[in-house]
Amino acid sequence: MTILIVEDDSDIRALMAFHLRNHGYTTEEAKDGEEALEMLSSSVPDLVLLDLMLPKLSGLDVLSAIRSGSSTKRIPVIVASALTGENDIIKALEDGADDYITKPFSPKILCARVHSLLRRSGREMDAVSTSGGLSIDKGTRECFVSGEKIVLTATEFDILLSLVEAEGHVLRRGEIIERIKGAEYHVTERAIDVQIASIRKKLGDMGKNIATVWGIGYRYAEE
Repeated sequence: MTILIVEDDSDIRALMAFHLRNHGYTTEEAKDGEEALEMLSSSVPDLVLLDLMLPKLSGLDVLSAIRSGSSTKRIPVIVASALTGENDIIKALEDGADDYITKPFSPKILCARVHSLLRRSGREMDAVSTSGGLSIDKGTRECFVSGEKIVLTATEFDILLSLVEAEGHVLRRGEIIERIKGAEYHVTERAIDVQIASIRKKLGDMGKNIATVWGIGYRYAEE
């Protein structure tokens, strides 16, 4: 999932990008309104984080262009602005913003708002993200850790997805085999152990989140 950050303050822009990447999102950045529209003309992100007080072209002008474009009109937009007046907020929402967050804001709240809006808009139906920065795109069958792509085999991808979707519940080795291959697929449980070891290695520091439950199987849980 790609988030376009439109913000003229480089420190705020970097902070937003850092926290979003840690939550598994890919980020793109624009420092002014004109650059934002240039980027939107070549690629369509999954969500836009938009400041209002931008150089060259205001945030409201960018918002208007997004809502009038055939390829961009359905992009979810969150305004992140230092303007806290009731009229400013109402104007942005009436002009097509889906949400409005005022500066200064908590990065955790920002990421929660992004996740919530993507879920409501249906754009995360094919994606699974964790608070620790793991993101799994079921549509493209790609996996990312803090925005960095991790290359998995087809079987490794299916095992990791099954563990993450189990939401902390333990999956028996036989249950993992059945989920990814079907009940009639003949493979030893030892083969699952080998696959798990490979996934842990590829995930790096996040590999420790795949816990072995001795005598039973595995579970994925972030502390």
